Amino acid sequence: MGETAMAGYGLDRPPRCSVSFDTPCGALLRELEQIWTEIGEREQDKDRMFQELEAECMRVYRRKVDSANADRSQLRQSVMAKEAELKALVASIGENTTQFKVNEKHASLKEQLAAVTPLLDDLRAMKEERIKQFSNVQSQIETINAQISDHNYQHDDGSSKRLNNDHDLSTRRLADLQMQLRNLQKEKSDRLQKVFVYVDEVHCLCAVLGMDFAKTVKDVHPSLHGTNSDNSTNISDSTLEGLTQTILKLKAEKRTRVSKLQETVGKLHKLWNLMESTEQERRHFSEVAAVLGSSEEEITSPSVLSLETIQETEEEVERLTKQKASRMKELVLKRRVELENICRNAHMEPDTSTAPEKIVALIDSGLVDPCELLSNIEAQIAKANEESYTRKDIMERVDKWLSACDEETWLEEYNQDDNRYSAGRGAHLNLKRAEKARVLVQKIPTMIDNLIDKTFAWEDESNTPFLYDGVRLVAILEEQKLRRVQKEEDKKRYWTRRSCRIYCLKRRS
Repeated sequence: MGETAMAGYGLDRPPRCSVSFDTPCGALLRELEQIWTEIGEREQDKDRMFQELEAECMRVYRRKVDSANADRSQLRQSVMAKEAELKALVASIGENTTQFKVNEKHASLKEQLAAVTPLLDDLRAMKEERIKQFSNVQSQIETINAQISDHNYQHDDGSSKRLNNDHDLSTRRLADLQMQLRNLQKEKSDRLQKVFVYVDEVHCLCAVLGMDFAKTVKDVHPSLHGTNSDNSTNISDSTLEGLTQTILKLKAEKRTRVSKLQETVGKLHKLWNLMESTEQERRHFSEVAAVLGSSEEEITSPSVLSLETIQETEEEVERLTKQKASRMKELVLKRRVELENICRNAHMEPDTSTAPEKIVALIDSGLVDPCELLSNIEAQIAKANEESYTRKDIMERVDKWLSACDEETWLEEYNQDDNRYSAGRGAHLNLKRAEKARVLVQKIPTMIDNLIDKTFAWEDESNTPFLYDGVRLVAILEEQKLRRVQKEEDKKRYWTRRSCRIYCLKRRS
């Protein structure tokens, strides 16, 4: 019965489709065929509808397969793209490849994609950080290069955009850039230090020369004055060259002014000495006067070489020059008195050509320049001082001889005093003096002989007679020597006569 029913439904025929009736889909087909049989569909129609149904199922399956293929291709492309990007990033930043290598044990594409995505995210973050580092370093390099080359540098995102397209973000390249940056920073520091040294030297020179420091350095570059920021100070080659040339010009100007001021101060010193200016009169120009004996490097006082100071010094020289004419007679006569004092102390005769009455007459007549007279007297003073120095030894011996003569005179008076042995006040002192005087008097002949020898030696050396108050000293000494001989003979005759007189008196008594 069952088989008949199945046969009635056409189940005894070969299957019309490739779907197994043991599956849920096959069960539905069986139920559909039973329905068609009950309806009374023809076998040809059933076959046709089964074929259409199978074709429709194939189209659904194909769409699913195509969709699955598309998904698989997309996953493969994603995995390949991310792996390629991963390799590119690893190569770009130069990191260890084993650290960012995908584990090959992952079989499915989704597992591979899930494994590569976090690695790629880490590398992207690392790349962004590396780009920032490169951008920061390159920005500083460009800034310093711009400062050195004196070109304005405007920071923008161009460096970052340029780095995004750069395939070399390795630590080695970053280290090279950092080394380049350190070298540039050192060069900047050296240049900045050199600029500060130059500016300080310009400041010192401007202070000495009395020039406007701010204007001088601003003419080189405006950033060299009125700023406290190192970054705003220009350090370019043109600025360094400008400072160098400015220093050379200031040194040349200083050299010129030093020469001019030293010449003026030399005249000022001569006028001071000539007119015997007081310390009070000289005090105002004390700093300027110090320039005369100083080297160019030692002159550092502020404004000592300013144009105003030089002009003021020249005006002082001009003023003293005008005063000199009215005081020359007084100065000449004063120097003449000084000459006479030197000659008097040395027992020399002053030159009669510059006697006071002659000096006054010559100056009043206007026939002789007072400066020439003053120079002549100065020369005579120098000559008198020199001769006085050469006569010093003989004059000291003359003083000792004259002192001995004074003691001899005193001794003679003392010997004639009948009360010299009395017990009066000071008698013992006179006795001691008399003893010393007798010893000294005995040396007088030797003193005279030594003086004569010394005087002859001096005259032979200087080829001129040794005059003492206008008289030749040898003549004075020879005369004194003769007088002493006569005096000794007179003493002998006196004592001889006295002895005879005493003898005669004794005979008579």
